[in-house]
Amino acid sequence: MHIVIAGASGLIGTELSATLRAAGHEVVSLVRRKPSSPQEVQWDPAVRRLDPLALAGADTVINLAGAGIGDRPLTRRRISELYASRLGATGTLTEAMGRLDEPPRTFISQSASGYYGDSGPAQLRETASPGSGVLSRLCIEWESAAHEAPSGVRVVTTRTGIVLSRSGGAMGRLLPLIRLGVGGPLGNGRQYWPWITLPDVAAAFVFLSSAGIRGAVNVCAPEQSDVNSLTAALAAAFHRPAVFRVPAPALRLAMGKLADELLLPSQRMEPAVLAAAGFKWKHPSLAEAAAWVAGQDDTPVRGPEGHR
Repeated sequence: MHIVIAGASGLIGTELSATLRAAGHEVVSLVRRKPSSPQEVQWDPAVRRLDPLALAGADTVINLAGAGIGDRPLTRRRISELYASRLGATGTLTEAMGRLDEPPRTFISQSASGYYGDSGPAQLRETASPGSGVLSRLCIEWESAAHEAPSGVRVVTTRTGIVLSRSGGAMGRLLPLIRLGVGGPLGNGRQYWPWITLPDVAAAFVFLSSAGIRGAVNVCAPEQSDVNSLTAALAAAFHRPAVFRVPAPALRLAMGKLADELLLPSQRMEPAVLAAAGFKWKHPSLAEAAAWVAGQDDTPVRGPEGHR
């Protein structure tokens, strides 16, 4: 397949690009800087600039572009930046597709588990209603922008959970603490966090490129875990305790609105669409995932890991 990726330098994009190339697929990355190889094409989503020919002949376009949600406090300015980076990139891609006589067959556009907001213990399949918080509204508009792709393009919006990697990503700040034995649950620890390992999230995107699935897809592992279980499993894999709980008031004091939007909400996601389509996880259980994160198995990480 010929695949174009926006956001290829991030955590997921780096692993996905390497996975695709290792399988013999042709991968072109959209970059904001001057291209350094024939496999790169420059674009500027901030001003909606992209030569449509960059997408010509592509079987699949994968959109992972967007400013990091956990990088800064959720001020009004930051929220505007999050919207602009995601809607700008998505709109730039769909507009370019619309200027082609033969647009790509498939458009996979990233969304997030934040779509569901704080849903407590409710089971969340892809048909569940969205939440009402800042990140929920962002995901709703983000997915809506993806569906502006031309008629005939198969659109998939991936509601991805927390990606477990050996460094970087959403766990980048917590893992070093767990390795030192000073990590622990956040809040009361009873909130559900949908999770998936980095190799599995890359494999899911490859699977979705050719599976014929349309619409929303929960990208997470089949085993559901609350924060207490997740941190305990990771700590056990590193042979460390996980007893230093950070209470919710301290999180809110340190992180403001971001704590209530990102760390304390409960999303008990079920990957119903992936499971029904026959997707096979490399790390379906939390024990297997934690062992991989701790380097206790031989599953490789393809390429350098960055931050998303």
